[in-house]
Amino acid sequence: MNNSLIVRQLGNMDYETVWHAMQSFTDNRDDSITDELWLVEHPSVFTQGQAGKEEHLLMPGDIPVVKVDRGGQVTYHGPGQQVIYFLINLRRRKMGVRQLVTLIETGIVDMLNQFGIKAYPKADAPGVYVDDKKVASLGLRVRKGCSFHGLALNVNMDLAPFLRINPCGYAGLEMIQTKDIGGPETVEQAGNALVQQMIKLFDATDVAYQSGLEID
Repeated sequence: MNNSLIVRQLGNMDYETVWHAMQSFTDNRDDSITDELWLVEHPSVFTQGQAGKEEHLLMPGDIPVVKVDRGGQVTYHGPGQQVIYFLINLRRRKMGVRQLVTLIETGIVDMLNQFGIKAYPKADAPGVYVDDKKVASLGLRVRKGCSFHGLALNVNMDLAPFLRINPCGYAGLEMIQTKDIGGPETVEQAGNALVQQMIKLFDATDVAYQSGLEID
């Protein structure tokens, strides 16, 4: 099972719909269920993690705020950002959450390196950075030994909503996107490149590509 992976393309889909589907998938899975990566773009939304503090929501305005069950503070999702959710049975893989974070960060760094971009993670602030500016955010939750939530890579989007928050709880943290630094210019290009890195890092030799949610 650890060599198998389903890559599921969801297109553009409402945040809460996908979040609740992740919860359901995780709660109902057992060791016979294949791990999945879900690729999605969300309409504009702020999400506030379990440790989220209200003071980091500066002026959300007309963008909805959703309080969620992942780690971390507040972030923004919107069109032009590639989100990938990691539905991984960590117990079966004998992998800790820190190992999964490192794997995800490594995948992003390696993908950007293919475009000649020198990116790096920070030990004290999960995510991926270029010249001290943040290009990708991470937030995970583990339940029943299985992960959900994942990464958000800024590709080709309106970055202005990040100015309405302290991204990830850091006042003044500058957010950047790949199209402005010589990286992928479309979500599709970024998603394809990221998936190839993740397949390699998960040692997946049996990969199936599917689309849409399987909701009962």
